[in-house]
Amino acid sequence: MSWKAGLGFALSAFLIWFTLRDVDVAEVWAALRAADMLLLLAAVAVATFGFFIRALRWKVLLRPVQADTSLHARWAAVNIGFMANNLLPARVGEFARAYSFSRLERRVSVSAAFGSLVVERVLDGLVLASFLVATVLMPSFPEVELGGTFLAILRSAVVLLGGVGLVLALLLIFPRFVVRTSEAVARRLLPETAAHRVTEALESFLQALGVVRDPVLLAQALAWTVFFWGWHGLSFWLGMLAFDIHAGPVAAYFTEAVVGFGVALPAAPGFFGTFHASVDFALDTVYQAGEVPTLAFAYGYHLGGFIPVTLLGLWYARTLGLSLGDVRASEKRVEAAVDASLTDDEAGGSGG
Repeated sequence: MSWKAGLGFALSAFLIWFTLRDVDVAEVWAALRAADMLLLLAAVAVATFGFFIRALRWKVLLRPVQADTSLHARWAAVNIGFMANNLLPARVGEFARAYSFSRLERRVSVSAAFGSLVVERVLDGLVLASFLVATVLMPSFPEVELGGTFLAILRSAVVLLGGVGLVLALLLIFPRFVVRTSEAVARRLLPETAAHRVTEALESFLQALGVVRDPVLLAQALAWTVFFWGWHGLSFWLGMLAFDIHAGPVAAYFTEAVVGFGVALPAAPGFFGTFHASVDFALDTVYQAGEVPTLAFAYGYHLGGFIPVTLLGLWYARTLGLSLGDVRASEKRVEAAVDASLTDDEAGGSGG
């Protein structure tokens, strides 16, 4: 097991212990059993349909590469990617998604598919940061003393919005200047191998940004991203109601944003621990919803959403002839494809 996977498992184990350390597990189990199953199933259905919205949004990001990609291929690849994140260590889901999509939609290269997912993640981060700031500024947001932890989270969201926006603007307007400057700085501060990897990563990111150089496509992608996270937030609200948490929709969207950033931390497959600790912070620490119902919601909603996409991903992987070993190996295959694509671009540039 790689050190990244080991770190993820260790952090997940610690956070699960941390969230349950001062609570009676029997009470949490009783609250889980007492949940409104119709509302919980509705929450799971809304969350699962969100993966279909992801497949629809992906078409916009792929349009400069291939205008008429198959919805079936996008839907299957989305499920395979999230299944991989749920079952395999080291966050191979994005690699598995790009690799499986290129197998189903052979007109799109692996590197192009992966590049579109890089842009998708940037847009997700921007929208989630916007949701976090917007919910905190709402009049209904609770007045609680959270000290440095909460202020650090809010400042991070504001810095993310401003910083990512500035970096994207520079990369879109002055791409070559940014690459040359970054390469010069990296060579001064880092060993040669590390400096090369930094430059290579930036080149790959610039290649991905080419997908959204069209302002119309960028606006459409942003609109789809806002719609997706708005829809996904409804599943949080329904899930909260299923566990008798009546903190309101603002609390649901705040929780969604906190979870969105929380699960970016290293974790075991399926975001165990990071998901639950994020919910615990948002609903119990901030909204004072009570530790038992909060944890019952965290574990019930998480498990409910875990099952459908995992089963769908396994089914689509099987129809494509992919084993879990093949899915896990997709990271190396995608990295090799991206490296080859960058090498071809450099050769073409030299030749020109």
